[in-house]
Amino acid sequence: MPFAPSQAGIDPQALLAIRDLEMRARVVVEGLWSGLHRSPLQGFSVEFTEYRQYSPGDDLRYLDWRVLARTDRVYIKKFEDETNLSCHIILDTSRSMLFGSLEYTKADYARTLAATLAYFLLHQRDMVGLSLFDSEIRDYLPPRWRPGHLRLLLSKLEREPEGRATNVGKALEEVALLNTKRSLILLISDFLSPPADWEVQLGHLVAMRHDVRAVQILDPAELSLEFGTAAQWEDMETGNKLYIDPQVARKEYLEKFSTHQAQVKKSLDERGVYLLTASTDTPLDFVLLDMVQQSGIARNMVRTNLRRSR
Repeated sequence: MPFAPSQAGIDPQALLAIRDLEMRARVVVEGLWSGLHRSPLQGFSVEFTEYRQYSPGDDLRYLDWRVLARTDRVYIKKFEDETNLSCHIILDTSRSMLFGSLEYTKADYARTLAATLAYFLLHQRDMVGLSLFDSEIRDYLPPRWRPGHLRLLLSKLEREPEGRATNVGKALEEVALLNTKRSLILLISDFLSPPADWEVQLGHLVAMRHDVRAVQILDPAELSLEFGTAAQWEDMETGNKLYIDPQVARKEYLEKFSTHQAQVKKSLDERGVYLLTASTDTPLDFVLLDMVQQSGIARNMVRTNLRRSR
């Protein structure tokens, strides 16, 4: 199978050649599960905590027969409900995300990542919500888990970006008003706007005790300015045109870009927000694995795996 996970990961170009967004997500998630030697989801969303004495009417499925054989006493395994994760994905759909030096754009890569994460969480019976924004939130789906929710979420992700300007701060402010329950907030953007435009609103989300994580999506050309020959370029958000010779501009660009990246990371670090920067040529299964390991999702994944192995 061409998409089998390996040390090289799933080739993003081959993956994004799949038209169906749900199929892309399934390939990445099932590949990750397979690579980690997981079996299909099964079992109850509960965890064993302690024993208690049997009372008439208790479900005999939870009776511990080994304890009965050893002690001649009847005990029931006591369980507690597992708290489902509530996650809200905030996705940048501004025009800058339409840039791409490869066969696909940052928007293609970002929406596939959002779909993959939603697929992963919803199959764990966690709740997932979605906000699409440019200069403001254009579409909002509250966190839920129910039949048909994944399809609805994917249908929103498949819409092409229409806005021009980016206003991360306003989007975060609106999300804070709409999400008062403590949640995992995942912000997916290229973060090309100055941190001063959004750091206050980000701090407000953190103060609300949300677990905020940031995923920065960048094209390889934005990281190196390998644009080839000199040409006239158009700003995708403002429409301004500028003649650029990459060979001449590269040094100054890389210095400014490095400064900007340092400012973004500093602003996020000061607010305790984990940042994952992913180039669009990075295998998506690697990005998902990093997100799973660095967030609360990992705890749910461990619990799920324990239930699978019983």
